[in-house]
Amino acid sequence: MDGTVLVADDDRTIRTVLTQALTRAGCKVHATSSLTTLMRWVEEGRGDLVITDVMMPDGNGIEMIPKISQERPDLPVIVISAQNTIMTAIQANEVNAHDYMPKPFDLPDLLKRAGAAMKNRRRVSVNDPPARPSPAPRGDMLSMDSMPLVGRTPVMQELYRLIARVINSAMPVLILGESGTGKSLIARTLHDLSDRRNQPFVSATAEDLNTFDGAQMLMSRVRGGTLVFDEILSYDTDAQLRAARLLDALPEDGPRVMATAQGNLTRALADGALREDLYYRLGGVVLNVPTLRERIDDLEPLARHFLSQAADDGATPRSLAPDALEVVRLYSWPGNVRQLQNTLRRLGLTSTDPIIARAEIEGALHSQPSAVSVGERFTDETLSESVARHLRRYFDLHGQDLPPPGLYGRILREVETPLIELALDATGGNQARCADLLGINRNTLRKKITELDIPVSRRRKLT
Repeated sequence: MDGTVLVADDDRTIRTVLTQALTRAGCKVHATSSLTTLMRWVEEGRGDLVITDVMMPDGNGIEMIPKISQERPDLPVIVISAQNTIMTAIQANEVNAHDYMPKPFDLPDLLKRAGAAMKNRRRVSVNDPPARPSPAPRGDMLSMDSMPLVGRTPVMQELYRLIARVINSAMPVLILGESGTGKSLIARTLHDLSDRRNQPFVSATAEDLNTFDGAQMLMSRVRGGTLVFDEILSYDTDAQLRAARLLDALPEDGPRVMATAQGNLTRALADGALREDLYYRLGGVVLNVPTLRERIDDLEPLARHFLSQAADDGATPRSLAPDALEVVRLYSWPGNVRQLQNTLRRLGLTSTDPIIARAEIEGALHSQPSAVSVGERFTDETLSESVARHLRRYFDLHGQDLPPPGLYGRILREVETPLIELALDATGGNQARCADLLGINRNTLRKKITELDIPVSRRRKLT
């Protein structure tokens, strides 16, 4: 790619890394730690792209974007920020930033987005009307940074970007996720940060529609606010029909519609548990809320957040001991964020020590569903989906590092051992029947039993 990139970041290392990478990619680079200098370069007509941090010594990079747009409407701006909250994503979207990337960012991904931004800029014809200047971020947004959406992992950042793009859209939103992941919180956040936030927020259940005037009463309550059909798969056929008719009759100035759902929608549609016409009316924008198992690196900030909530309730401020945090990371959390919240807020109120020890967290989890039993909550999963979920967790446990070499062999062994053990159990230890069940040669089975060190108790019939 070619072009000139203006980089503004108060971190010298970031400036150096971006300068070297962009230069190697064929760009010219001007880097600074000052927004004042950045604006001077913009006013002088320099640059085909701006990459700016948010918190700078002499100002806020997001608040500078409207000034950049006013001076140079066609100059794209990519925001990079260590403040990886939903508010940062929303504010960047609100001022029409070309893109937003959280720190630490993936350098090849940033270079790809930078190239696309400059390529798109060159496509804009000089005859096109000037772009509308970006509005300044609303002041009331800045006071809402305490919204309880906590997460800095890539899956949460992607969710933040999608939420930011649809905050004020009139399209219906379908929010999917397991129980306890925060679907209702997402719906409430979309409402509270939108232009409809001063209008009613109404969550509807199947019972609300199972009366003659139920739909009419819902409309009178919600007016021009937000109407959420909660757990739409729990609605019976009649309630779904009434919901579809309600949506068909919405006036142009009616409420925004959302719905939450858990479970396999594809299967629900195939089985007739979800009406197709209702699905197509609700699925304008689909937001997939990740499970806690898919965002393990968010466990520590979430734990701090929930313990601070307990302190707000009058408890002594507490924190987790390092080995207690490791227990939290290794537990499967079948109830997702809701289970984590309840567990830690209870410990925050009942613990007798400012540092919550490993034994305390283990005791609190002892009576809750274990990691082994978590599969019972995934009856809709295919085998490949279950395997993918466990493999994803294995990768996540290594954080930014890759697992040790030899992964393929280790995974095959992990699968082969329980498969052969279960097959031996099912055939009473009869290796001939077991080999036939597995579809392999008996000699191959014997070799596998030896290699995998299958216990003698499982191979008692050596026939």
